[in-house]
Amino acid sequence: MSLDLCEALIYDYGCPGRGAHSQWPAAEAAPPAIPAALKRKQRAALPEVSELDALRHYTRLSQLNFSIDTHFYPLGSCTMKYNPRACNAAAMLPEFLGRHPLASARHSQGFLSCMYELQEMLQEVTGMQGVALTPMAGAHGEFAGVAMIRAYHRARGDLKRNEIIVPAAAHGTNPATATMCGCVAREVAVGADGDVDIQALRAAVGPQTAGIMLTNPSTLGVFERRIEEVAQIVHDAGGLLYYDGANLNAILGKVRPGDMGFDVIHMNLHKTFSTPHGGGGPGAGAVGVGPRLLPLLPQPIVTRTVEEGQPHYRWLDAHDLPLSIGRLAGFMGNAGVLLRAYVYMRMLGRAGMSRVGEFATLNSNYLHKRLQQAGFTAAYPQRRASHEFILTLKPQLQELGVSAMDVAKRLLDFGFHAPTTYFPQLVPECLLIEPTETESKETLDAFVAAMSEVLREAASTPEVLRTAPHRMPVRRLDDVRAARELDLAHRPAVLG
Repeated sequence: MSLDLCEALIYDYGCPGRGAHSQWPAAEAAPPAIPAALKRKQRAALPEVSELDALRHYTRLSQLNFSIDTHFYPLGSCTMKYNPRACNAAAMLPEFLGRHPLASARHSQGFLSCMYELQEMLQEVTGMQGVALTPMAGAHGEFAGVAMIRAYHRARGDLKRNEIIVPAAAHGTNPATATMCGCVAREVAVGADGDVDIQALRAAVGPQTAGIMLTNPSTLGVFERRIEEVAQIVHDAGGLLYYDGANLNAILGKVRPGDMGFDVIHMNLHKTFSTPHGGGGPGAGAVGVGPRLLPLLPQPIVTRTVEEGQPHYRWLDAHDLPLSIGRLAGFMGNAGVLLRAYVYMRMLGRAGMSRVGEFATLNSNYLHKRLQQAGFTAAYPQRRASHEFILTLKPQLQELGVSAMDVAKRLLDFGFHAPTTYFPQLVPECLLIEPTETESKETLDAFVAAMSEVLREAASTPEVLRTAPHRMPVRRLDDVRAARELDLAHRPAVLG
């Protein structure tokens, strides 16, 4: 086998007896004797390669990945944008890395001051009155938000309120979170214009309504124009409003969820505020609340006092927050992600954060119009895009037999990661495209050119799309079979 093959397994680079002996532990560091019953009957089938072979193999594998560092990544509803290296460098300062999570407040004043200022900045940018940084992911923040809504009603003796309204365009985690918190999810329709169906909402609310979960702009890529009316309807019914912060990048510095009438919000700091996300983490899903839920915030929270004329920072815990829903994670969550968010916000400042929303929306609307001019069908052509927008490939499927997945796979051959496919599900054959604010016009134009070429291929040689990708190390997989017959075990070849 040629050693140039990127898809080769690491076993293919080795031979018996080869190894990185300089990395072996010293004899005196060997573990104590292992009982005979627990010892292997034969040597583990590990690859026998040199240190250099191992380095080259894993470097080659990393170069096969699509990432923000290497490709345009227009993954709708995920805000896959470039994050400044300065944020990571600051978060990796030895003074931060060397701080033990059990260190006392007295020995953590620098870190605590950063966390306090982060809380204050997040309050300001969202229009909330309090922020807790503990949740360690967006879904974790959702759990905290709905748990606070549920606790609010329970504390008031309103035990019948166990229904969470979820628009048809909501993220899939929303109904799951409602269920995890012991509530019942009730879906309401979305109108043909992309806005929540107000009449359906009026019919859904009642004494059983605990709240509504939605994001604005929605996953349909449009701004909910009647959000104040939605808030009034839910509040008049005795419910609360939860804001899914996945799309906060679109309105940063322009409009605040608190001003729209929301009572609680989670923020994806790993999307909007600088940590590169994907692959399962790490994340941070800080939550902000209005006055009704302020006493219920999860602990701990950083507070600031003045002692002998100097600012002093400390944790607020269960003693200080008797009505809190409790502790949701060890210590204070993902400190590195929080620090990156803090540095990012300090670097941008108020004016910079406003530009994030401006350029995210500008890039999205530019792509929206250019792709329509190229022949693609917009799902909501009468609406202006927010930070993202939806194309529907339903005409191509009906006329040419080419699906949204076929287009997505073919884009890989042009060096672009595909947009989100088949979400939200209420738009058939959809591509959800989010360019973010960090991409240049040249990159967007190159993406339009690639999409236009794919569309021409769909009309002339549709089989090229149906069998794509053609230039990747791995060709198209049978996704259904891979999911149902997952096999990750390596079985070494028998030498003979």
